[in-house]
Amino acid sequence: MAAILKFLAAIMLFTIITKGNCQCTLDDIKVSQSQTGKTVPNKQEWRLTLNNTCICTQLGLKLSCKGFQTVEPIDPSIIAISGDECTVVNNGNPFYGFTTLSFNYAWDTSFPFKPISSQISCS
Repeated sequence: MAAILKFLAAIMLFTIITKGNCQCTLDDIKVSQSQTGKTVPNKQEWRLTLNNTCICTQLGLKLSCKGFQTVEPIDPSIIAISGDECTVVNNGNPFYGFTTLSFNYAWDTSFPFKPISSQISCS
């Protein structure tokens, strides 16, 4: 009887762990912004931070950036702007779970970046 209970407990634990690893969504990408206190050609500098709050890796993360403007160059190895979308390049690396990525830009006000798509990879 004890062996059966141990077996069932192991199955339940495995199910919980496996299910928990595969429930990541685009909502697990948190966007925060703050002023840096600097000005770049008379525009306020902003620091955007993306945080992957899930254990799973997010691949091909794209942000909505229609109308985004900056007077400060952004390193294209971090983020690539194409039309209404910004692709998080992250130096060619996946956006691993529980990691952050940041970049600065300069404009009059903060821009409402919003995650719009990604591929979730759990192992």
